[in-house]
Amino acid sequence: MTAAVHYLIRLGCLVAAFGILTSCSSVCTGPGGEVTKVKIYKLNAAHRFQPQTDRSIRFEQERLLYGAVTQAERINRNGQYYTVFWKANEMSQPVTVRFEYRQQKTGLKIHVKEEQVSEVKKKNVSYLQVAGPEYKDDGAVTAWRVTLLRGKEELAHADSFLWN
Repeated sequence: MTAAVHYLIRLGCLVAAFGILTSCSSVCTGPGGEVTKVKIYKLNAAHRFQPQTDRSIRFEQERLLYGAVTQAERINRNGQYYTVFWKANEMSQPVTVRFEYRQQKTGLKIHVKEEQVSEVKKKNVSYLQVAGPEYKDDGAVTAWRVTLLRGKEELAHADSFLWN
């Protein structure tokens, strides 16, 4: 087997075993911006990575667990963490990053989180999370949609495969 095939098999095993996903099924480039990528990381604090695990995966887990001393604090950080990479064409006005999602135990109910970005740059990163009691009580996220808004105007959006 070639090195590329080995790499793809290894990556597939890591994704299947640890729930590390980079997913964005539908990216919309609108007149005002673009959602370029949505990176998803599912944290399970009970699962400790072995030393031979890819260093970047171990780093991500350690970064999210930093400062959690007791087992209860570590378990409270379990959840799904989203990193949204986006661009805005006009940087003079604030942009709202709206994250809409559905969870396992709440069915079709849509939950919403919003982040107001007042200092807009050409390339931006927003961090969103569904963790702690929210994740424990209502389960994992089954579908999501990220929308960039300026006022009521939609600049761009991206959604998961199961959103529609």
